[in-house]
Amino acid sequence: MARTRPASLKRPGATKPESKHVDPLVERMFSGFGHVTEVRPAEPLPPRQEDPYRPLRQANKAGVTYRLQAPTRELRVQANSPATDVMTDLSRVEAVTTTADATVDGAHQVMIERSVRALFVVDEARIVLGIVTANDILGERPIQIAQTRGVRHAEVLVREVMTPADLLEVMDLQDVLQVRVGDIVETLKRSGRQHAVVIESASGESSSATCTLRGIFSLTQIARQLGLPPQIGRSVARTFAEIEAAIGA
Repeated sequence: MARTRPASLKRPGATKPESKHVDPLVERMFSGFGHVTEVRPAEPLPPRQEDPYRPLRQANKAGVTYRLQAPTRELRVQANSPATDVMTDLSRVEAVTTTADATVDGAHQVMIERSVRALFVVDEARIVLGIVTANDILGERPIQIAQTRGVRHAEVLVREVMTPADLLEVMDLQDVLQVRVGDIVETLKRSGRQHAVVIESASGESSSATCTLRGIFSLTQIARQLGLPPQIGRSVARTFAEIEAAIGA
């Protein structure tokens, strides 16, 4: 009885089987993250065996005066600058976090130490549960909660004042890449918020069930990069007024 020749041993020139239609969703699932804008750390180049390392020339410059390089100032922006110029890119800057069970006093101390006015609230797996801002902690809500529960202000927990993840209003990175600083200011003004979160979905579509928090906008940072004086302690209305005046100028 003749045996069937395995497909891998078929004669050259044999007709190839027709390729089956692959559903786009399935194709994306097995092709990584598709077209997601992913910033990956540069991989070191392999050493070239034929090109050995060589020392650089050093010289003693007698009579030359040396001055230390001053720290580079934060990027100065204008209203028409790309929005990403004022976005804290979490692929480059480590996100500052707290936990839902932390006290508001503890979270506020982290803000002071890290010079930020918003913290991502995460669990043990670094899943984002929400966001808590300085206004959430320093406003009236913790006082009201403390009075209702009959506890001290220091005993109020972050989970009681934070904005839960399912209530966050987010912007898609692909949209942010197309707009200007002025557009972000207008977005913040209409929402009445000092912070806005930027997401990037794993599938490239904002409706995906899995998204990465890619960045955050801060009204205080925007003001600073516009060259305005420190905004700590100023009302949101006054901050918006000063930013709009700077943009208009």
